[in-house]
Amino acid sequence: MKLHNLKPAEGSVHKVKRLGRGEASGKGGTSTKGNKGGQSRAGYKSKMAHEGGQMPIQRRVPKRGFKNINRVEYAVFNLGQIEKLNEKYGFETFSVENLYINGLISKTDKVKVLGTGELTIKLAFQVNAISAKAKTAIEAAGGTVEIVK
Repeated sequence: MKLHNLKPAEGSVHKVKRLGRGEASGKGGTSTKGNKGGQSRAGYKSKMAHEGGQMPIQRRVPKRGFKNINRVEYAVFNLGQIEKLNEKYGFETFSVENLYINGLISKTDKVKVLGTGELTIKLAFQVNAISAKAKTAIEAAGGTVEIVK
């Protein structure tokens, strides 16, 4: 096989339809676009979500609820998870920086600790928020809690 022998596979290449090249071509006159209306004109572009006069879906479907722009999203860690993470990563302090360095959260995430599970190890916590149950469990295990803004 050489470069001058190469040909496309049978049936893979189609002839281009030449539109608007006279009535004899069968594709002249309106160039297969039909008569009149926006779609037959040059530069036509349909509006997004236009359904040809039918009531669009975003107006048919009822709206529910709202999105609170003041909501603060947290990356949540339970005490049981922290125990397992400490076994894996060997944290001396459970802080936002340590979690980011180990790839557990992104740079802008805020961290909240919740009280589900058991904590048996002594750890220093530097987090953005903590539940009351988690705080008592950490202090009972001999750890410290510092809230970071």
